[in-house]
Amino acid sequence: MMRLSELPRRTPAVVQSVDDATPGDPVARRLRELGFVAGEAVQVIAYGPFGMDPLVAQVGFTRFALRRSEAARIGVEIASASVTRIAPATQGDETAQPSAKRTA
Repeated sequence: MMRLSELPRRTPAVVQSVDDATPGDPVARRLRELGFVAGEAVQVIAYGPFGMDPLVAQVGFTRFALRRSEAARIGVEIASASVTRIAPATQGDETAQPSAKRTA
């Protein structure tokens, strides 16, 4: 697992975890409140000009400026496909393909 602070720019990834430095860590709690939760798609949009600090990360349609030390708390895994979520078809879904019926 790599850290968000190590993720190359514009590489799609999925959040795996947010690590607490201490029990009840307020920074880790705030990161989770902002949307950095397991299963969410994330990518680094830009790095700061000096020492790549801060970095701009996007979760969903929201962008956040994070210090590298904050981004280092977020464990990510590089996404293997360009589609990160597919909604399952529901039973009453009109857009679902009708199944072929066999006639005798």
